[in-house]
Amino acid sequence: MNENKIINRNPLVTVIVPAYNMENYIEECLDSVLQSTYSPLEVIVVDDGSTDTTLHVAQKIASHHEIVKVIAQPNMGVSHARNNAIEVAGGELILPVDADDKIAPDYIGLAVEQFLMDDTVKVVTAHGEFFGNRTGVWILPTFDRHRLATRNLISVCAMYRKSDWKRVGGYCTYIKGLEDWDFWISMLKDEGNVVCLNKVGFYYRIRPNSKRINDRKHKASVVATLNERHPEYFQHELGGPLHLHRSCSRTLNKLNYWRNKLFRKSVIS
Repeated sequence: MNENKIINRNPLVTVIVPAYNMENYIEECLDSVLQSTYSPLEVIVVDDGSTDTTLHVAQKIASHHEIVKVIAQPNMGVSHARNNAIEVAGGELILPVDADDKIAPDYIGLAVEQFLMDDTVKVVTAHGEFFGNRTGVWILPTFDRHRLATRNLISVCAMYRKSDWKRVGGYCTYIKGLEDWDFWISMLKDEGNVVCLNKVGFYYRIRPNSKRINDRKHKASVVATLNERHPEYFQHELGGPLHLHRSCSRTLNKLNYWRNKLFRKSVIS
């Protein structure tokens, strides 16, 4: 039997919400999830050792909604939080939502339909809309396995099968940023289709200290970790490793190839 095939026409979807010091945002996030038109649904919040009232706020919401569960862990980072939530998730399909973001009411239902229609679909995402310190629609580029080697093409807030999370070993817990990009490479570097719904499915908050901005501080470390974890993929797609100037990786690898070839030729002669 095809392991990717979803038998249940209404499979349980688990929304996972990692949260660290999100007392000002998590209620708005969970309200948007609870307004989803899809059922059945479960929501797992993982408080990652918050030092504010995030855990209290999440527990209060859970006390009024039986589909919401709350896990508390020491501060270990977002990858640990996501992995711990998915480990106990009952859902066949997983949707991560960051605790300062929101989703559209019909996003989950429309994403599930794509999995029911096509067994080869591994990820379903949608366009986003910025709010907070920036506004406007975030139009995600069409997925391309080759372009994935130099840039992340998929939002964190995208749906996938729990079985695929297990197959690739979950989210990397030691990468210093862009753990979602690493995760999508792990899941999609060999095969599988990605569907991007032609609508706004999630709302991405921009704030001064957002994770997206902080990740940029660790660019060199992230590139080194990606090369360590996916050498064959980058060799196949880029002709060598990913470079700090990612968009130039193919060109730099080609130049290095010819430089080394000319050097070997001069040594022999």
